[in-house]
Amino acid sequence: MNKLRTAGIGITAIAALALTACSGSDTASSGNSSSAPAPAPSSSMAAPSSSAMASGVTTNADVFGPACSQLPQGNAPGSLDSMGPQPVASAAATNPLLTKLVAAVKATNLVDTLNSAEAITVFAPADPAFAALGDAKFAELAGKPDQLAPILQYHVVGKRYDAKGLASAGTLTSLDTAAGPLKIEGSGDNLTVNGAKVLCGNIPTKNATVFVIDKVLTPGTNK
Repeated sequence: MNKLRTAGIGITAIAALALTACSGSDTASSGNSSSAPAPAPSSSMAAPSSSAMASGVTTNADVFGPACSQLPQGNAPGSLDSMGPQPVASAAATNPLLTKLVAAVKATNLVDTLNSAEAITVFAPADPAFAALGDAKFAELAGKPDQLAPILQYHVVGKRYDAKGLASAGTLTSLDTAAGPLKIEGSGDNLTVNGAKVLCGNIPTKNATVFVIDKVLTPGTNK
């Protein structure tokens, strides 16, 4: 298996994959109202700090896209609340939009590599994107991890970005540095990567921000 520790990050993934958020709460003390500190907002309600947004970290409130409504709700496996505290590969494994991606990651033994990365961005093709390749082609690639690994690498960036950060960057270098850059166009609901539309973006996980996309990206597209 091909371990991907390019650009200082051992990782690769088809994007894999994945998605989510976390929450917490604090209570105020019951002392004199004029001297007691104001209650701190719960982490699920507080707006992300400027430093957090600069680092590409997002919250449930930042998630956007037409496919986000297909995610489980509440604390169910695959929901934003469930995936948020988990590292990206583990989070993706519960996401109903990413079953094919998860299979590809497992076929290349990249679960631990992805989960141990510190801060990455993952462009995760949804199941219909793999269906477009055909079952025979997918099975062929899954049986040849050395060929599949560079494709997965091309879906991972060794820095964490939110949607605004992607739009500002314009071009990105993936973990497959030989494959040429990724090209970001548009913004908000019209954001694309190499022409692939974002179906559900800004998904937070413990160590990655995930963008579910409608196509499998092809290395070398922008060389």
